[in-house]
Amino acid sequence: MGSFARALEDFFTLHHLALPTDQAERLAAGRRQRRIEAVPEPLRQAVVAFNASRMRAQDRASRAGTRPRSNHTLETALATLRDLAVFLVDDRDKNTWALVDVHDVEAFLSTLPKGRKRRLTVLRQFFRFARSQKMLLVDPTRELVAKETNGFRGQTLALDQQRELFRRWTTDKHVHPHEAVMGMLALLHGASSSEMRILKTDDIDQQAHTVRLGKRPHPVPLDPASWTVLLRCLAHREAWRTDNPHVTVTKGTKAGRSPASTSYLSHVLDDCGFPPRTIRSTRLVDLVNTMDPKLVPAAFGMDPQATLIYLADHVDPGRLPEH
Repeated sequence: MGSFARALEDFFTLHHLALPTDQAERLAAGRRQRRIEAVPEPLRQAVVAFNASRMRAQDRASRAGTRPRSNHTLETALATLRDLAVFLVDDRDKNTWALVDVHDVEAFLSTLPKGRKRRLTVLRQFFRFARSQKMLLVDPTRELVAKETNGFRGQTLALDQQRELFRRWTTDKHVHPHEAVMGMLALLHGASSSEMRILKTDDIDQQAHTVRLGKRPHPVPLDPASWTVLLRCLAHREAWRTDNPHVTVTKGTKAGRSPASTSYLSHVLDDCGFPPRTIRSTRLVDLVNTMDPKLVPAAFGMDPQATLIYLADHVDPGRLPEH
């Protein structure tokens, strides 16, 4: 019901039959409030003050035209603080932030090792704020480190798996066009889910057989197989009779102009048995190993150092630049 209401709103606002509402902001405010209310009462006031400070910063950034924190970022931070507060009260028997020490924070972080770096970032921001507001004397996160080893730890596809996927997406007419185009662009051109999500028909050059993907500085030329799969996806989109400018159009977005949801894109490749990240990583690792590693992030519009660290475990050490 919610997705239908959003699609209906998009349709009316697109055709100037209604003014856009603040529905998304009201829903985000409700999610933030529920997270705050779940914080045990003795520790809640500090979280309320921290949230108010972040909301003011978001408003200032929006007015200044800089990059404000997204609602998702703000909600994730509140969820982390909620979990910490519950942990302190239930497991450490502490009901004031002034009593929190480094051992409490370390014990909390150890409950979810894979989320350590992300959670520690939020906790550092919160405790710096709390110390500036005289809520505590010592920042318990000051001496903590993320303790995450650098390097890509994900999976890549074997050659026979790549061939099997290529045949699936180019010969099996029963495969959904969205799966085929996203899979081919990830397998052969290293396209990410976010790049596919925002890809519009205006980004496609029908004469040159190229597409503009995300922040890449140059159009990406497509091979005949990828181009054929893309045309099949465009034919599928045409059948929707939609004004939505995006290549990937769903039942929920055909009446508006918004892109498909991140949740939809993250599950498009479920039927092939491999996640988008694994397929894309296979291509990136291969490119870094066969080309100059400095050229790959430049071609993909990515941060060079972050890309090399991300792929380090799967790259031939002799090919990595010294600096």
